[in-house]
Amino acid sequence: MASHTPFVDDDGVWVEILGQTRSAPALFLDRDGVVVVEAHYLHEVEKTELIPGAGETIALANQRGLHVVLVTNQSGVGRGYYGWAEFQAVQNKIKADLAAFGAHVDAVCACPYHPDAVAPYDRDHGDRKPNPGMLLKAAAALGADLAPSWIVGDLPTDMGAGRNAGLSGGVHVLTGFGPGLRGEALAHATDGFQVLGADNIDEARRLIPLLSG
Repeated sequence: MASHTPFVDDDGVWVEILGQTRSAPALFLDRDGVVVVEAHYLHEVEKTELIPGAGETIALANQRGLHVVLVTNQSGVGRGYYGWAEFQAVQNKIKADLAAFGAHVDAVCACPYHPDAVAPYDRDHGDRKPNPGMLLKAAAALGADLAPSWIVGDLPTDMGAGRNAGLSGGVHVLTGFGPGLRGEALAHATDGFQVLGADNIDEARRLIPLLSG
């Protein structure tokens, strides 16, 4: 596996490419509330905890030859609550915890923009979900095929990003913000984009054709 030093690109977005460039579908995953326990602006290593089933799901995706990509809105950086150094420390903990399951991610993209952030991050941005920019960046770097790819997220914006990027579908899970947003998430379904509901990532992997077949 090729290693790429993480960097903040010209858009101000964190980009880390760890996998080899090849034509394959991708499993896009939101981070907080999907892969790790929602901790509200997570930036402390000691609060970083994998959600049960996350390691197994990512390991299975690795075994199936899928690209696995974390795409995470990180307005905490834009709001000045923490910096990229704290973000990277959390990421290092996540990577180590996944390795214990024989799992790895191929790319990480993190967007600090939010209309309520501080300058220069105080606006919507093409990389902030539900915009598709982070998915498109990772796909371009990895050579991923977007059309058969899927996304798992705990927010309607995750489903919107998947739809806007031209994916096949998304799975909305309840491990981040609970069931209150399920209806809004399901409303992102179209003729070309399927949206399913699951309790957690462990259940989600049983619903995604790329993982369940």
